Amino acid sequence: MRWVFTWPYRVALAGVYRAGFKPWQLTLLALATNVWVGVLLLRGDRLVPGLLLIPAGLFDILDGAIARLRHEDSRLGAFLDSVLDRVSDLILFGCLYWSLAGQDETVEAALALATLVIALFVSHIRAEAEAAGVTLSEGYFQRLERYIAMMIGLPVPGALLPALAVLTVLGGATVLQRGWAALARTEAGG
Repeated sequence: MRWVFTWPYRVALAGVYRAGFKPWQLTLLALATNVWVGVLLLRGDRLVPGLLLIPAGLFDILDGAIARLRHEDSRLGAFLDSVLDRVSDLILFGCLYWSLAGQDETVEAALALATLVIALFVSHIRAEAEAAGVTLSEGYFQRLERYIAMMIGLPVPGALLPALAVLTVLGGATVLQRGWAALARTEAGG
């Protein structure tokens, strides 16, 4: 997916860099935008939250790049970014679950909850692998793909159920893929 967005990404990165944004500002902007998305989801809105995921996703992918460009990258910054990314996932999919459950859309609500659990598990596997000294970054569906699926699933009528189903299935495949890679690399290193 990343190759589709290479040119727009570079333009956005140059603009944010020239505007003087600090990495922590972008991280907090991503979190604040996700909080706004969550509030709107709880109100039952779908169009605006889907559109707001575009700047939220941009802030999220640009914070690390800006940190590297400004030579401000640090382990603390990476840690805070990772934790706030999980908080943002919790807000997005938790609020979506709550909203859908309140509207008696049980299949969609269950898939939103499954997607949340899977997203947290994908991140947890990576964290545990890195704690064991194994670098792990592969995965069919990671954060960028989740955002794109929700950018389509939320505002497009009838697209939420298929988007959540795809996120659940491919997220589950990512859990298996990362788990297998972590086991293989840990065993090979030990």
